[in-house]
Amino acid sequence: MKPGTFLFLLMLTPFSSLPAQQPYKGTQAIVKEEFIFTPQEVSFPSCHASTIAETDEGLVAAWFGGKHEKAPDVKIWVSRLAGDAWSRPVTVADGIRNKKHYPTWNPVLFYTGQDLLLFYKVGPNPRAWWGEVITSADGGVTWSKYRELPKGILGPIKDKPVLLDNGWLLGPSSREDGGWRVHIEYSGDRGDTWTKGPALNDLQQEGLIQPTLLEHPGGRVQMLCRSRNGYIYTAWSQDHGLTWGPFVATELPNPNSGIDAVRLADGRYLLVYNHVFCKKGETWGDRNILNVALSTDGVHWQAAVLLENDPDPDGEYSYPAIIQTRDERVHITYTWNRKQIRHVVLDPGKIVTKEMNNGNWPDNEG
Repeated sequence: MKPGTFLFLLMLTPFSSLPAQQPYKGTQAIVKEEFIFTPQEVSFPSCHASTIAETDEGLVAAWFGGKHEKAPDVKIWVSRLAGDAWSRPVTVADGIRNKKHYPTWNPVLFYTGQDLLLFYKVGPNPRAWWGEVITSADGGVTWSKYRELPKGILGPIKDKPVLLDNGWLLGPSSREDGGWRVHIEYSGDRGDTWTKGPALNDLQQEGLIQPTLLEHPGGRVQMLCRSRNGYIYTAWSQDHGLTWGPFVATELPNPNSGIDAVRLADGRYLLVYNHVFCKKGETWGDRNILNVALSTDGVHWQAAVLLENDPDPDGEYSYPAIIQTRDERVHITYTWNRKQIRHVVLDPGKIVTKEMNNGNWPDNEG
């Protein structure tokens, strides 16, 4: 290579791609990494949109799997963590209705303290799907017959509901028919009945879906959303989620991909997302990098853990779900190349953060 050639090539490289070259890793916080199943254990070639919950009997994970997303054979699959091993995945819900085969979508688990609820969607596409729910009284071993949610109620659309300190259960939801818009579904009886709130975003300015919620002190609730505008968007409520302020873009990029967040027992917040910038003028980006950021206020985020960093832009590590269990460990599941579901355990006490520079993931200093 001629002198100066490397510098010239570096100058031609888009700035947004530079953080992916030598990113800060923060891997000292990772306690465990594993796949929930092997390809040999399942009959489906493709899977996506995992969810995870803790019950009195242990951890339960779910996802949808089939020939490919939108295929009529796509079903909801569940696995339980028994001891140190995940159980062989089993089908718990399908989309066969009146002899028609519809795909299922985006399962969401929530444990009420008594029953495990599994929300999911059924329908030909996200613009025409409807919400259903099944329940388990034994930690995910056996499940009830499906129940269709009331008209207009879709259930939590991707991320888990949040039980507030006042007893309200908020279901983060969204619709895609007639435009992308987010809303809240409210329950005062831990998921038995629901009331739908109004659309919260301006369709002309912000196409937003798949919100995740964070409870803050004093009745404040924060919403963070997937967007088409290249960044994660956020809005705040001062009255336990009844009314909401305007949406604003955060400094964190969003390549039009799902996110999830959790409030830790110590009051800090973790966010799992793809720290990838869309190319100029595009509303879709790659999903080959998956990150965890930490915040003490929900506004300023610091680099915490790099989960995936694939130089191949066709790699996909996406649609994360995150919870904290009673032992204070953090559990994350996510799509791994649409072929498997990855499970990662973090020790939040070992997270060492690093400042981001104008929204850019910091370079690794060794």
